Amino acid sequence: MRNRPTTGRARLALALSVLLGGGALTALPAQAAPAADGLAVQYRTSASGATADQTEPWFKVRNTGSSTVPLSQVKIRYYFKADSPSASYRFACSWAVRGCAAVTGTFGTLSSPTSTADRYLEIGFTPAAGTLAPGADTGDLQLRFHQSNWQTLRQSDDYSFNGAQTAYANWDRVTAQLAGATVWGAAPEGNDPTDPTDPTDPTDPTDPPGGGQTLFDDFDYDSHTDPALSAHGWNVRSNSGGPGVPGATWDPSKVTFVSAGGNSVMNLETSTAGTGASTTQTEVLTRSTKFRNGTYAARVRFSDAPRSGPDGDHLVQTFFTINDLKAPMADDYAEYDFEYLPNGGWGEPSNILYTTSWETYDPDPWQAVNQHSEQRSSYAGWHDLVVTIDDSAITYYVDGQLFGTHDARYLPERPMSINFNQWFIDLNGQTSTTPRAYDQQVDYVLHVKDRVLGPAEVAAEVAAYRAEGTGFVDEVPAP
Repeated sequence: MRNRPTTGRARLALALSVLLGGGALTALPAQAAPAADGLAVQYRTSASGATADQTEPWFKVRNTGSSTVPLSQVKIRYYFKADSPSASYRFACSWAVRGCAAVTGTFGTLSSPTSTADRYLEIGFTPAAGTLAPGADTGDLQLRFHQSNWQTLRQSDDYSFNGAQTAYANWDRVTAQLAGATVWGAAPEGNDPTDPTDPTDPTDPTDPPGGGQTLFDDFDYDSHTDPALSAHGWNVRSNSGGPGVPGATWDPSKVTFVSAGGNSVMNLETSTAGTGASTTQTEVLTRSTKFRNGTYAARVRFSDAPRSGPDGDHLVQTFFTINDLKAPMADDYAEYDFEYLPNGGWGEPSNILYTTSWETYDPDPWQAVNQHSEQRSSYAGWHDLVVTIDDSAITYYVDGQLFGTHDARYLPERPMSINFNQWFIDLNGQTSTTPRAYDQQVDYVLHVKDRVLGPAEVAAEVAAYRAEGTGFVDEVPAP
């Protein structure tokens, strides 16, 4: 079934709760309990300051017993002191070996507050997280939480925080429960999590979710004139202008939809006969500029050689996000690119793949502020491209492997559109007047708002959409 919208997708919803009340009262220091055989929890922090925008407790859970453990029976608690009685918090998973979609985070209020804890974050696992064999661990659980209003929080007075622990080590100031029994760590005095009277805050139904709204398109259309293509928010470019060869046109008719590997894919054809007037380029982009932080992914087929005619042109094949440059060197510009040059260009003699994060630029005279990563190699064929943007970095992956991580100074200030295009840098790479045409193909595009998904999680999301027959969904709200 094509283009069936889906909303309220449970596997993309963050498990978030709002915390209310709970003043910090003085109590006696906790007495550490010995760790029981069964589970051990290792902890580190990647935000080690006394104060921070967000607390970043990272964990590994190890099975120290002799039996396989279903992770759905495991709960971890991290204890902290609220920054004010009315403070509320939000949880996020940045990365998890078992997949962030299989990790949950909820907040609770302690029944016996102490000077260092009146709240806790409880980490759980869905059945999709699988099991933990004896001697095995979960791998990284890179977690974080922040105040709902993004005010700076103080973590130096939090029971479970240790700013000096920046490498994984056993940490008994978090607790682990297995099937409801505490098997690791010591809670703040009077707050054994096994106690069935220990309350958990209910979710506030008025609190908005912490992201997870999705755009997915399988590009199952008949042609560039298919009414569904426009109805789903796409614009097939026909207006003149850069980038590319002066005098070139952007030809919507060269955007077609064909079958490849059992899927419908979008084909962008770009061609030239060696002059600007004979050059056609192609671009497809979202009309809405509503995408900012989160995960962007696409499966793209790059081409080293033309479908017909002589090879050698300086060509750019792309997947990127962008907003408009309001003025030269405007500091609210943003752009994040995958750009493949099959025959070089921009001073490069041969194949190169760039990922580039832009802060701003001045077109005349040319001046650019950006950070890029590069790999000089052929990337002909299908590739899974993922870029994630959170509040600390921009991270690029190609075929499941880290390609580059770029600094926080290049984070976007405004929402962007999602784009694919193929264009000629110049006509100097091949001066023949024999016509030639190059193809770039796109299998799907996925954006998940305000959530960082790893490449494996992206693949699972796409597979789930296809399994249920969903060819298109757009839950991302307008800015």
